[in-house]
Amino acid sequence: MASSYELRCRECGKRFDIQPLSICDDCFSPLEVVFDLPAIKSKFTREAIAQGPWNMWRYRALLPVPDSYIPVTPSGMTPLMAAPRLAKRIGAKNLYLKNDAVCLPTLSFKDRVVSVALAAAQGFGFDTVGCSSTGNLANAVAAQAARLGLKTCILVPADLEPAKILNTQIYGATLVRIDGNYDHCNRLCSQIADRFNWGFVNVNLRPYYAEGSKTFGFEIAEQLGWRLPDNVVVPMAGGSLITKIRKAFQELIDLGLVEPKTVRFFGAQATGCSPIVQAVKKGGEHIEPQRPQTIARSLAIGNPADGPYAARAIRESGGWAEDVSDVEIVSAIRELAETEGVFTETAGGVTTAVTARLYAHGRISPDDLTVVAITGNGLKTLDALDGKFEQLPAIRPRLADFEEAYLDRIQPGRAPAQPAAPAVEGAYAR
Repeated sequence: MASSYELRCRECGKRFDIQPLSICDDCFSPLEVVFDLPAIKSKFTREAIAQGPWNMWRYRALLPVPDSYIPVTPSGMTPLMAAPRLAKRIGAKNLYLKNDAVCLPTLSFKDRVVSVALAAAQGFGFDTVGCSSTGNLANAVAAQAARLGLKTCILVPADLEPAKILNTQIYGATLVRIDGNYDHCNRLCSQIADRFNWGFVNVNLRPYYAEGSKTFGFEIAEQLGWRLPDNVVVPMAGGSLITKIRKAFQELIDLGLVEPKTVRFFGAQATGCSPIVQAVKKGGEHIEPQRPQTIARSLAIGNPADGPYAARAIRESGGWAEDVSDVEIVSAIRELAETEGVFTETAGGVTTAVTARLYAHGRISPDDLTVVAITGNGLKTLDALDGKFEQLPAIRPRLADFEEAYLDRIQPGRAPAQPAAPAVEGAYAR
């Protein structure tokens, strides 16, 4: 492993050598990767980054991967898109979407974290990897493990969306459906990892896995011309993504790549599973576990591992957190698609709906530069839209039938065209 980073307890500060470990043996708090920034400053410059590949591996110097690792999946470097039509509808003026709905290879931001986790897994010599997942992580682990030739064991709640189950099995993964929620899956994963010495990306590989989320933040800054936004709105499941985007921004400041700036972070959850939001609204960091009940299954983690740290990041930045109903989620999915041509899964519907509420309540100024994190593709949660679109009867292939049934839908108030004059037999067809 590289020598420019180490593991450190997030609470007591105890330091650990690089190993597959995620919990401090003194205080039982989570571990995280800490880099020796002065040691890598000469390697992590704008010029060095620009010479790297057009994907997340251009930031390799600040990722915890073995020196010998050769990346095989070009995840990351997804579009940062201006969203003027959505902005106009919700009262914003300077709105952007960071669109990981098109991330390779499985169309969610989880491709980033898995890329780093499996690099670490190979460095530690694991031949079998796995995860507990609400869907997107399962897809990413299965796909990238197949590409690396690793065996897989993936645990998911039994009620997971069919598309996400199929999108895991297609890669040859061993999929274990659990009669319970994500938290049940995660506890069993911890036991399996200990018993069989396998590399579970969100258990014993979690510190490395989480670092992959920093690339989301690095890309935002680079795509904005090496500057930071005013606000970032982020969906929250386990709570890690929002903390790692913040960490990425701070590392860029510490290395002199961007001007110092306080970025406000806003967290988004579904009302049916909103433990982090509730902590923020109560003005603290204590997480009260919930039993998930929402269509946003990719966010349905009732006892989020990084919940206290996500709540802290939001509060310290001067941001806020909101939750929205399932009805609002579906409406926001449609609104984002109709205004910006981006089809997001239910998690993106959560983020879009929360963003609209933040502007409506005056928590974000219309002139602020705000980035909304879209973390997964709508093709994964088609069931959330079942019955939401009217299906009209088929028409005959006749112009008159088209005008009668559809013209007013496309151009309201437009009168049907007058019938053309009969063609003169033998006349030249013009």
